[in-house]
Amino acid sequence: MIGVIDYGMGNLRSVENALRALGHDCVITGDPAQLAVCEKLILPGVGAFKDCMKNIHEAGLYEPIKKMVNEDKKPLLGICLGMQVMFESGEENGYTEGFGFLKGRIVKMEAEHLRIPHIGWNQLKQAEPNPIHQQLGHDPYVYFVHSYYAQEYDPAQLWGYCEYGPLKVPGMVAADHVLGCQFHPEKSGPDGLKILQYYVEEFG
Repeated sequence: MIGVIDYGMGNLRSVENALRALGHDCVITGDPAQLAVCEKLILPGVGAFKDCMKNIHEAGLYEPIKKMVNEDKKPLLGICLGMQVMFESGEENGYTEGFGFLKGRIVKMEAEHLRIPHIGWNQLKQAEPNPIHQQLGHDPYVYFVHSYYAQEYDPAQLWGYCEYGPLKVPGMVAADHVLGCQFHPEKSGPDGLKILQYYVEEFG
């Protein structure tokens, strides 16, 4: 069973629909006890970093998620904002601490004559060798919607990136049993579904 973490923000139903299309059972819940018995977790997210962490703390999910990931070694997939809060901190609407599962911080995307937010399809290029790219198409494109991105990350944790104007945007990051996608795999066609399938069936 895959646990989709409900903290009041995120495309929960689209993630659920994608998982069920792949033939996997899942439960959408904000109950730590239910999440604790799930084999793997997914943390979706749409919105602002500060609001996300506020909701997670107020829902009583911060410490349980930290324990499940750090102590129980339960695999976690973060999607879009859910990936961002897995880093050490974010600057959206003021400095906010994240979970710290990944090294780095989330900062605003800025470049002259560049449209922000970054919305649309972009090529996911391979960084460090990893098993996911072996399963994707020759020229994989995935769907992004975001205005902030990861910086000061560990290059060894970067699995994939895209180029948006002069910016190198970390698109997929991983460390041990934690995987993050800045894009929305549930909205990224066949390659996105392959990434979800890899997470559920092989990752961790």
